[in-house]
Amino acid sequence: MVCPCGLLTRQEEPVPLKSISVTLSICEFVAGVSATLNYENEEKVPLEAFFVFPMDEDSAVYSFEAMVDGSIIKAELQDKTEAHANYENAISQGHQAFLLEEDDCSRDVFFCNVGNLRPGSKVALTLKYVQELPLEADGALRYVLPAILNPRYQLSGCPEDSCLTMKTPVVPLEDLPYTISMVATVSSQHGIERIQSNCSLSPIEYLGDNKTSAQVSLADGHKFDRDVELLIYYSEVHAPSVAVEMGEPETKPDSLLGDPVAMVSFYPNIPEAQPSAACGEFVFLMDRSGSMQSPMSNQNKSQPRIEAAKETLILILKSLPIGCYFNIYGFGSSYEAFFPKSVKYDQCTMEEALRRVKLMRADLGGTEMLAPLQAIYGGPSIPGHPLQLFVFTDGEVSDTFRVIKEVESNGQKHRCFSFGIGEGASTSLIKGIARVSQGASEFITGRERMQSKALRALKHSLQPVVEDVSLSWDLPQGLSAKMLSPEQTVIFKGQRLIVYAQLTGMMLPAESTGGVCLKYALQGKSFENKVAFSLQPKHDANLTIHRLAAKSFLQTKDMGFRETPASDKKDVLKVSIECGVISSYTAFIAINKDLNKPVQGPLVRRDIPRPFIFCAASMPRLRGGGAPLEASSCPDVLQPRMSTHYLGPDKPHALGHKKKKEGVFLQKTCLMMDRPHPPTNRTNLEIHQPVFEDNHLVQLISLQKADGSWDLNEGLALVLGMKLEDIQAALPLKNADSSSWATVLAVLWLHANGKPMKCEWELLERKAVAWIHLHAGSARQVLVQAAITFLKSPVDPAVFAL
Repeated sequence: MVCPCGLLTRQEEPVPLKSISVTLSICEFVAGVSATLNYENEEKVPLEAFFVFPMDEDSAVYSFEAMVDGSIIKAELQDKTEAHANYENAISQGHQAFLLEEDDCSRDVFFCNVGNLRPGSKVALTLKYVQELPLEADGALRYVLPAILNPRYQLSGCPEDSCLTMKTPVVPLEDLPYTISMVATVSSQHGIERIQSNCSLSPIEYLGDNKTSAQVSLADGHKFDRDVELLIYYSEVHAPSVAVEMGEPETKPDSLLGDPVAMVSFYPNIPEAQPSAACGEFVFLMDRSGSMQSPMSNQNKSQPRIEAAKETLILILKSLPIGCYFNIYGFGSSYEAFFPKSVKYDQCTMEEALRRVKLMRADLGGTEMLAPLQAIYGGPSIPGHPLQLFVFTDGEVSDTFRVIKEVESNGQKHRCFSFGIGEGASTSLIKGIARVSQGASEFITGRERMQSKALRALKHSLQPVVEDVSLSWDLPQGLSAKMLSPEQTVIFKGQRLIVYAQLTGMMLPAESTGGVCLKYALQGKSFENKVAFSLQPKHDANLTIHRLAAKSFLQTKDMGFRETPASDKKDVLKVSIECGVISSYTAFIAINKDLNKPVQGPLVRRDIPRPFIFCAASMPRLRGGGAPLEASSCPDVLQPRMSTHYLGPDKPHALGHKKKKEGVFLQKTCLMMDRPHPPTNRTNLEIHQPVFEDNHLVQLISLQKADGSWDLNEGLALVLGMKLEDIQAALPLKNADSSSWATVLAVLWLHANGKPMKCEWELLERKAVAWIHLHAGSARQVLVQAAITFLKSPVDPAVFAL
């Protein structure tokens, strides 16, 4: 991620975008959103306004319309090349024209053009989309209204027509000239328990006595300093269901929009199982770009991202099973590996990895992920140890689809677990690489802990593989189901599974029913989840399920304007235009030809500014004329080179290089900007300070050995708050192993003092208990009872599985 640099004008100019109003309707686990952009030209010349804004990559955008002088002009979805030509032609003839498109390089960035906005005129542009809401580990449904669009780190080969390359203006939060409002209505037959948000909301208003419908709104004055996030908790656990939606009667049968479509949701009850003997190869790819020095959130005393990353890696290293293989890569403009190839996990390799983790810095410049991925995939496979890849990044790359395609081409031999860190992380990148590898994605924002989510994913990766996943349909004769979702081969415990199918053939009377069955096997045992459903399709004017089904199909086929195989482009265009869902090959265009007279005179370009949120305290004060202080050290385009993979602890980092444009006024360079760092003569040991000194939990975990045990030493005594000689004197059996005594004490301390973070140390605690069972033998029960008495601990001895 680059420094948020942008072109700023020398004088203050009116911004035509005045407000954004959002109406959100959530029914069960589907959100329908209507967002209106309100424009007004307060200048004396006609304008062409450009607005780049973020969207969640799961959003199926299906409608775009303009309201001009009380008249509604509905946009048409066209081939993108054709839409561009029609827009330029309309503008040249003096017509008003409005264009909405998805960026060529990333599914989560959109671009809106307003052409020929006459002096004094007002226009309201409304786009509508639907999306599935992801399920959180605690059962909440999560909706995010993206408000933060971080600049993307630009590679030298990035296409010039991508809106990611635009020099969008940026302004301090307090100077942002437009406002945002949101009203949300939530409904569920199960009843609504509560709604939480990271932003200030109005009090929840229940619209009925049974709490099946509720409404909240975003408090006035939202400052665009974070994405707007809602967590919705329903009163009952989510149950499997099937919804059948009627197609459009005017559309020809056998087309996606003409046939009924079924949306099937499963919540497989996968039992807890012991990890399989084949441990796996675990590779951790950690973002070390400059922006990782930023805090985890904009709230006070928030931990720097790089420090949270280091804690996470320590927890992971202590939680890995003996006998597995592992490696850690850091990436930025260049990349480094801890070891030349993955090494077997033992005490020696773990200690070396821990030493290097504690020396890690956010010092590798920009955000280039493709080369380290290619290096990881290019390494030799380890027989009996399938690859599990964990990717942590706060940045955005300009070659999103190339990265996704690289992961997909290696999808058969690994799973990828991806983590988006901080506000504005690219949903297209994070969700995309997890989806194509049958992995899982997580986003870490606000006060959420990277450590918790990473350890939960590691726990998933250690679970035995769910095999022989299949979906079968029980339908009356003459009716068949055509799958629109990709084949599912991996299911995780606690995961929701959603699939879409087109129902073709003769629809039957209203009383007819069908069934669908999800089958899978786990450690030799077979499991089934069956759902019966009515075959009577329901009418929905917005064709919500059809749009979601089309989006699911497009996500598997559409790899961007340049990366999509020629064989898939035809299908992408057909489904996109047929279902009215935007893709990288299509764009919405609306033309107003009803003006009394064409707009005269040259158009003046106005770029809608974005908020500047990182390192706001270091934002230079603007001079009277509005120009910022010039910082020539902040490059608008970074053109790095990729270099050496493996570095010893004191080897200087390889550097990228940068190119600078003259005459562009840029924001002052921030410390965490993603750019190559100058060489230094100091070694890592001289630069770094000791970390985690005030965190007893991390201290204790750092002392654990690879096999799960602790040694009885001064470090453990310090964490326990006791003298080492007192701990030694309390050993109940004189011939007992001191490590067994130390490990029992450490486990009790974890349960007594680290309970709120149990999900972070659960795996390493299991290792410790297993070690105690193996090494303490008949003394185990005596040691546990003596330790509980010695520590005056309230912990139940059952935690040791006595």
